This record gives sequence, C-alpha cells and structure tokens, in this order.
Amino acid sequence: MDIQEFLNLTIFGIAIKQPVTFLVKALLIYLVTQGAVSLIKFLFRRSQRKHNSTFLDKTTASFLQRISVYALYIIGGAIFLSLIPGMEKVGNSILAGAGIMAMAVGFASQEALSNFISGLFIVFGKPFRIGDTIKLDDIVTGTVAEITLRHTVIKSLENRTIIIPNSKINSSTIINSTLSAEDICSFIEVGVSYDADLDKAMGIMREEVMKHPSLKDHRSDEEKKKNAPVVTVRVINLGDSAITIRAWAWANNSGEAFAMKCDLLKSIKERFDRENIEIPFPYSNLIIKNQVKG
Repeated sequence: MDIQEFLNLTIFGIAIKQPVTFLVKALLIYLVTQGAVSLIKFLFRRSQRKHNSTFLDKTTASFLQRISVYALYIIGGAIFLSLIPGMEKVGNSILAGAGIMAMAVGFASQEALSNFISGLFIVFGKPFRIGDTIKLDDIVTGTVAEITLRHTVIKSLENRTIIIPNSKINSSTIINSTLSAEDICSFIEVGVSYDADLDKAMGIMREEVMKHPSLKDHRSDEEKKKNAPVVTVRVINLGDSAITIRAWAWANNSGEAFAMKCDLLKSIKERFDRENIEIPFPYSNLIIKNQVKG
C-alpha cells in the first residue's frame, strides 16, 4: 500500500487524508510561528550587542520584543483557526485586523488597556529605564528590573520584588537617581539644645563627615580655588526645643549615601556625648493631685 492509497482510506466515513492534512498544516504553522519568534528574539539580542542606540535601548527593545512576540502568536493562532471548519471567518477577521480591536474591547478591561497605554508612555517617554534606581511617591524605592505590557517590576532595597501597574506609576511622582549623575547629596541633620556651643557642634559634625570613607568631594573647580569647605554645615531651623544643624555630605550613589548617613548619625551622637553637647528630646511632666476627701 503506497501513501496515496493510505490517504484514501476512510474510517467511520472520514477520509484519513483530511485529519492528516490538518495535522501537517497545524505542525507547519507551529514551527513557522516558533521560528519567527526565535528570529525576533535573536534580532533584538543582536541589536543590543552591536548598537548603542539611545532610542532602542534595553528598555525599549524589551517592550517592543514583547509586542512583536504577542503579535506573532496572534497571527499564528488566527491562521490555525482558519483551518478549522466553521472558524474560517474568525481567523480571517483576526488576520485582517478587524477582530483585534473587537477582542480587546470585549475581553480586556479598561484597567488592562490603561496599563498597556501607560507602558507605552513609560517606554517611549523614558522617565526611567531598566536598571535605574527610582523612588515612587516617597513610598517605594528600588531598582527597575522589568517593564512588561501591564506592569513594572521593581527590586526593593530589601531584595523584595514589587509589581506595580503601569497606570499607577504613570500618575506617581518619580525620583530617578540614575537618570543624570548618580552622585547624591545626603542631609545629615542633628538637633542640639539652645545652651550648646553652635560653632563647636558644627565643627564636630564637619569633622565626623570628613572622616567617612564614602564622602565625595563635590566642589567645582571654582569652589576649590576659593577654598570652599568640602562639607557645608549650617543652622537650618530654630525649633521649639532644639536648634537643627544640617551637614551636606555627598556620596557616589544612593546606596553609599544611605549607609554613610546611618554611620554618621551614630558617630556624631557618640562624639556629642563625649563633648557634652546635648541632643534634646521631648519629655512630659506628670502632675498628680491628691484629692482631699470631705
């Protein structure tokens, strides 16, 4: 029995040729789709290795790659549907593009569409990119790990994964510590009593900051010529119970700045204790009246 005779056989009134042809076409569609997806991923990886484009950076490439892959799967699925008897119109409508918007309106919620559009604004507006250290509304701080079609993934300083919808990020106040220069100024603020020697307290704070290994000399050439101090220390507030003194300390990045601030608060407190400079704290007087029984 040759192949033609085998294909002409019928089982329960159905020719073997029909399901075999369907399976062969479905397999070809699958292989072609997977091949196209692999090719798209390869081209994006290659473009990242060979080109340093400001437009097609890592963030943009990752986002466009996802859209391209999803589009290929939709096209492959539409072609597969067109092979099924009775589903030809559905497959053809998707291929023609008329069914894509109908499917989006019918099955995607307004929130999902909003996240998708917000993702486009993030990718092409570039308020941040993958690898940037950002702070959102003074609540979430971390490094951008991934930007998907619906949400942004942030690795926090505690190495926790934070997943935030793109629409929420698009309406948040974003502080990007990586967008320009990475060096950052840390405010070291300590309150001293009104009886304290301010010049002495300010000198101690400057000395402690100068001793820290993470301190960076951020002075300009002009400031260096004028012998401006590396660390600026000023009185910034006369409070109800304390005078607040601030030292401006620069570090290479936000991580070093945070660690430096923690170290300096400890060392300044210990130095103030040795130098008898009081750091006031609020306290309450409790008055108990004895009730005289008549």
